[in-house]
Amino acid sequence: MSRIRILLADDHPVVRAGLVGLLSSQPDFEVVGEAANGQEALRAVEQLLPQVVLMDLRMPVMDGVSAIRQIRSRFPQVQILVLTTYDTDSDIVRAVEAGATGYLLKDVPREELFRAVRLCARGEAVLSPPVAARLLGRMRGPAEENLSLRELEVLALVARGLSNKEIARKLKISEATVKTHLLHTFSKLGVDDRTAAVTVALERGILRL
Repeated sequence: MSRIRILLADDHPVVRAGLVGLLSSQPDFEVVGEAANGQEALRAVEQLLPQVVLMDLRMPVMDGVSAIRQIRSRFPQVQILVLTTYDTDSDIVRAVEAGATGYLLKDVPREELFRAVRLCARGEAVLSPPVAARLLGRMRGPAEENLSLRELEVLALVARGLSNKEIARKLKISEATVKTHLLHTFSKLGVDDRTAAVTVALERGILRL
């Protein structure tokens, strides 16, 4: 029987050790390597060519989303299953857009994890029920979350304390355009000013400092 070759990428040694023990209980799984950050994961994929990478999102040196993007562009045959404690809309969407095949939360039952690894190895998308619900809610939800990339860029610069004039200069657009983007953002978030926009965006996970 050919076994599914798995690489673990997580910055917590205890988590990795637990996953090794868990996955090794399955006769069709083989854990071929471990990585403590995204950069190590990328190097390990080059050397070991696993079928499935179990990837955490928040890691030092290179985060999970950056690692997913690089692995998928260089090794499109490698499937990536996100296994994380983070379930904000922005985390989920960024991981899926980067090329993750699946997205599970760390409190997932072991049988569901095993099933997800097997499905991912076949290239089938897997989302744990809470994650699927979040994504569906986002797709069906009001426009408040659907800020354009430019609106997000402007808001991120507002969060860093830049004035409209400085933002205009940095993004090479007019001040009037900056104001227009901010007005659209205020409308979508249901707020009246810059501070409230940043606060709400941070609370909802749309923006991260």
